[in-house]
Amino acid sequence: MSDSLQTAVVTGAGRGFGRAISAALVAAGTHVVGVARTERDLLTVRDELGGSFIPVTADATDEGVAERVIRDHRPSVLVLNAGAIPHMAPVHEQTWETFSRHWHTDTRHVFAWTRAALRAPLAPGSVVVSLSSGAVLAGSPLSGGYASAKAATRYLRGYAAEESRRAGLGIRFVTLLPQLTPLTAAGAVAVAGYAARQGVDPDTFAAGLQPILTPEQVAKAVTDLAADPGSGPEYRIGGDGLHPLG
Repeated sequence: MSDSLQTAVVTGAGRGFGRAISAALVAAGTHVVGVARTERDLLTVRDELGGSFIPVTADATDEGVAERVIRDHRPSVLVLNAGAIPHMAPVHEQTWETFSRHWHTDTRHVFAWTRAALRAPLAPGSVVVSLSSGAVLAGSPLSGGYASAKAATRYLRGYAAEESRRAGLGIRFVTLLPQLTPLTAAGAVAVAGYAARQGVDPDTFAAGLQPILTPEQVAKAVTDLAADPGSGPEYRIGGDGLHPLG
């Protein structure tokens, strides 16, 4: 991690990818401000990582939270990872509330923080890494609007990068599209749902996802990309590594 990357903000920092990303950034010498709704999860992470991890218990979809955290901490790295657990059901068994869940959480929070990063603005050389999903490429028929919500976060990266360029802000925007993995809470729910649909147990379904993507791989990708000013804009990431798109 370069000397310019001294403070990072990670949303959804209490578990899964966000927790692993926070740990990797702290290990690289970065102070991490971790945002999540569940205080207990954040305090557990703080106990593990020590004083370099600052917990902020808040709703990451709140535009005021995004503006305040960016103003108060002036991060050089912003990792947008927060998201909802999917409601697993075919489209005709969804309600609009369950179908649109990820638009109101995953997409909304990426919009709020991306907007705040551009309006503050973050310092030149800063980087915003948003986590989309491999479902954008393959679809996700049992998780309602999840794939389309994650596609919107992918588009937001492109829109924000163009506005940064037009205004000469020098903020870099990168998107990761992780493959399905049973090693996060959301991924485990999805694996269980698709396994049941195929009439197999979750372990049998997960065997078809080999090599399994780990939170630590995602964390390493984030820290590597954050430190690389020459990185590409979009990457698919699976258990077999990082693959640029486009």
